[in-house]
Amino acid sequence: MALIDLNRREIHCKIVYYGPGRSGKTTNLFYIYNAVSEKYRGKLLTIETRGERTLFFDLLPINLGKIQGLNIRIQLYTVPGQSHYRATRKLVLKGVDGIVFVADSLRKRREKNIESLTDLRNNLTEYNLKLEDLPLVFQYNKRDLISSSIPILSVEELEEDLNKDIGAPYFEAAATKGIGVFETLKEISKRTVKYVARKYIFGKQITRAQGGAL
Repeated sequence: MALIDLNRREIHCKIVYYGPGRSGKTTNLFYIYNAVSEKYRGKLLTIETRGERTLFFDLLPINLGKIQGLNIRIQLYTVPGQSHYRATRKLVLKGVDGIVFVADSLRKRREKNIESLTDLRNNLTEYNLKLEDLPLVFQYNKRDLISSSIPILSVEELEEDLNKDIGAPYFEAAATKGIGVFETLKEISKRTVKYVARKYIFGKQITRAQGGAL
């Protein structure tokens, strides 16, 4: 749920990068963090877990305008993808305003993509949320491997597996090279801001945070 920091005149929107382990969620956030000026980003915080990292920081984009005179601050989170971190994934989703689902293009990871999407749906249900009701963008990562000998899924297969019944926008990406990273971020940010403005501002449902800490 969006929060307002009255001291700074900011509204905070939470975007979570979700997907199976090693799909490229953390790579996306590291690339964004390193590419953005220190003037527009907060401190990078990381919680290390065995084989995965939960990582988060915030951005103050300059191209999203304002909501009711409030500056927009985007909080970006990743979640650990491995199955035994389900409780952590569920906790990170609390208060989510938008989701990027990072799918792995490796053919051997096909079932992991599907399992992760099912896991996302189940976790959202526990917060009385539906995936179809939230801003959502798919990112099909590791597309640079097309020219290699490693078997990868086609975009058509990924769409059939994950997005057939949703119809959300998607981007092909190679996160290690920065390809598709900011395109994905731009689209989910725009959709999330519209969602927050419509649901929380016009619906009078904003939770106000006086101190600024989230």
